[in-house]
Amino acid sequence: QALLVESGGGLVQAGGSLRLSCAASGRTFTDYVMAWFRQAPGKEREFVARITRSGAYTYYADSVKGRFTISRDNAKSTVYLQMNSLKSEDTAVYYCAGGRQGGTSYSDFSSWGQGTQVTVSS
Repeated sequence: QALLVESGGGLVQAGGSLRLSCAASGRTFTDYVMAWFRQAPGKEREFVARITRSGAYTYYADSVKGRFTISRDNAKSTVYLQMNSLKSEDTAVYYCAGGRQGGTSYSDFSSWGQGTQVTVSS
């Protein structure tokens, strides 16, 4: 399994932007479909966005479509999540995940980062 390390979280006002990064090591990065999930206090971990191995195709949860953009740089073994027009309901711990098949469920991904906190103040 790949080692994934997220960075870029923080405190931002509603309407602002943040960019999360996730650096991978230990495995061939292009073997993995990459995704972002998030978990708010008292709630289950939910799917946010997914990107294919080549980066050609992306898929988003309805709640973030049009505001968030997932991308990857295979040369740097890094996946990104650009978050714009942030809302208070986007407050959560954001997790990077990697899997061989992809999907939108927690069980579809075998490698996970430790998470990074994003707090949006209203």
